Amino acid sequence: MDILSIIWIIVMPFIGSLVGLTYMGIGRKIIARVQHRYGPPIFQNVVDVIKLYSKRSAITHGVMFHLAPNIAITGTISTLMFVPVLVGENAISLFSFQGDLILILYIMVFGCLAMALGAGQSGNPNSAIGVSRGLTQMFGYEIPFVIALVTLMVQNETTSVQNIIAAQDSFMHWNIFQSPFAFVAAMFAFLGMMGNKPFDVPFAPAEIASGPPSEFGGKYLALMQTNRGMFAFVKLVLYVDLFLGGATNFAILLVKTFAFYLIPLFVGIVNPRFRTEQAMTFFWKWPTAIGLAGFLLVLL
Repeated sequence: MDILSIIWIIVMPFIGSLVGLTYMGIGRKIIARVQHRYGPPIFQNVVDVIKLYSKRSAITHGVMFHLAPNIAITGTISTLMFVPVLVGENAISLFSFQGDLILILYIMVFGCLAMALGAGQSGNPNSAIGVSRGLTQMFGYEIPFVIALVTLMVQNETTSVQNIIAAQDSFMHWNIFQSPFAFVAAMFAFLGMMGNKPFDVPFAPAEIASGPPSEFGGKYLALMQTNRGMFAFVKLVLYVDLFLGGATNFAILLVKTFAFYLIPLFVGIVNPRFRTEQAMTFFWKWPTAIGLAGFLLVLL
């Protein structure tokens, strides 16, 4: 491994968290303008996280309460390390290897599980309710997401993200056109992953005070917000790799990822919040049916 690869491995988590938090800031600004408000500055999320890192918290609820934010962000960084960021001459593949898509599916849930353990030990009822809702909803959107990814694996006869990107060697060979049913199923799952309305019931600020993070503050909350921004970046890059042929430079990557980010943002603006049972029924109905239809088409 050359020195440049080592530098990218060190720097990429910082880039991912900065991009993710900036996208979230732009999203807050867009929502505010739709609601005829001015909204906070675009980089307000970044400023808030920096301020939170400078604060101390005297609250303690046990060992897992302290470990949970660290485990969550470790899982997100681990996922990022196996997602190819750029392809082509200036490729940034980090630790990507043959069969990495299976590993990515596995370690993407670490953050949710760590959050459940930490919030559960906090003793805050809002946290417990949020964790219960979040894990239940995760079981809903994971099914169409996995079906879509298995469809891509079967279609391309590989479990490597890099090989799936290589198969999309031209615009018309992008999987958004080659496997439209898998793309639609994956996008419905993406709405649930991003946590925007109508699938924001695990956080629901007006109901359960943001749910799982309710008891966290100071550096703990800063870690969780950093993790949230970085995980958004990881998911966006993964979807660009799987369905839009990846990106050869950072400019193209930012354009494609931001286009994906706008989809759940605009869907959330025009939709009310689903209840947990409504979200589960939705994920197990239309996205799952569409994903299975796409899988059968690939088999046939």
